[in-house]
Amino acid sequence: MGDAFIRHIELLGYEKRFFPSQHYVYMFLVKWNDLSEKVVYRRFTEIYEFHKALKEMFPIESGDINAENRIIPHLPAPKWFDGQRSTENRQGTLAEYCYALVNLPHKISRCLHVVNFFKVRHDDMNPVTDSQIKKPEVFLLPKDSKKNPTDITGPIVLQTYRAIADYEKNSNSEMALKAGDMVDVVEKSENGWWFCQMKNKRGWVPAAYLEPLDGPDESEEQEPNYAGEAYVVQKSYTAVEEDELTLKEGDTIEVIHKLLDGWWVIRKDETTGYYPSMYLQKAGEMNTSVKSELRNRGAPPRRSTIRNAKSIHKQGRKKISQETYRRNSKKYIQNHRNMRGNSQNKANVIIEKNEPEDNKPKAQPAVPPRPSKDLIMNRCTESTWRKIL
Repeated sequence: MGDAFIRHIELLGYEKRFFPSQHYVYMFLVKWNDLSEKVVYRRFTEIYEFHKALKEMFPIESGDINAENRIIPHLPAPKWFDGQRSTENRQGTLAEYCYALVNLPHKISRCLHVVNFFKVRHDDMNPVTDSQIKKPEVFLLPKDSKKNPTDITGPIVLQTYRAIADYEKNSNSEMALKAGDMVDVVEKSENGWWFCQMKNKRGWVPAAYLEPLDGPDESEEQEPNYAGEAYVVQKSYTAVEEDELTLKEGDTIEVIHKLLDGWWVIRKDETTGYYPSMYLQKAGEMNTSVKSELRNRGAPPRRSTIRNAKSIHKQGRKKISQETYRRNSKKYIQNHRNMRGNSQNKANVIIEKNEPEDNKPKAQPAVPPRPSKDLIMNRCTESTWRKIL
């Protein structure tokens, strides 16, 4: 494998820290060419110094020689005093800067200056802990609100979850767990993988292995939607369990229940079963980065495959059997067909009632009697009665 380079940089939000003094750091999820994903923390003053050095290294591309040749993105200088408002308002600009940075020509985006700045440091792996003054406050940036700072969430403290069983990681981007471990969830993905941190460790963890401390998680759909929502299969999968479905790439299916562990109940024709949500994409949406990511990550383990785990999920979450899914789905489809059939029958009845009337011969207008000679002589002009008589 060649030299390391960055595939993508995503701004997750920022933290308000209180040690050694109050300050703010931005959180970045950095995706590398070896498929690893790391979270790093940088102050804006550091980012701006990095930006100035990059411009000095590439004076032509920075526009110092000719402004028309500039391709390196702009970045505003830090204020004399950077408070929370300026930190928050700068996020949209910073997110766009990172996107533009990794899409610059390789001689810039893959140079050592860029690579070294976003490499994981010791303080990234050992962040401020609870024992130091005060726990940091985390402000997350919604994915669809990068240009609207008023939509930034916060202040929040990351949700803490408990591991219900041991989990051995299968890649460098994942994090191993022991039953009872407490983790803070940074990002919840609907594909069943959550990005978590625990003391000096960070990584992706299957949502099925985590439970909230105070009760069942309410963020999944509580009731199935038997009307279904159209999705397209982005990656083939062969069923391992009896209640799963085998599908090929390009198949169109309907999602009827979105579950938190990343295994959704879907319907293909009249057959229902579980399928990894990360292999599905909503019909009509185009996302070229989805397929490349799917090739490199497997489906998360299902909650039902976790053995000997005492979890409040089993107590508070309503368990629906696959037979119930199938029966109710077929019942919905049949009722839907009956409703369509009844509407068509009503239309046919109206047509049949109208057909006899349409077939009846229409009444012809009556022909008036020919006027008498006296009437013609009295009422018509001379030229008219001379032609008729």
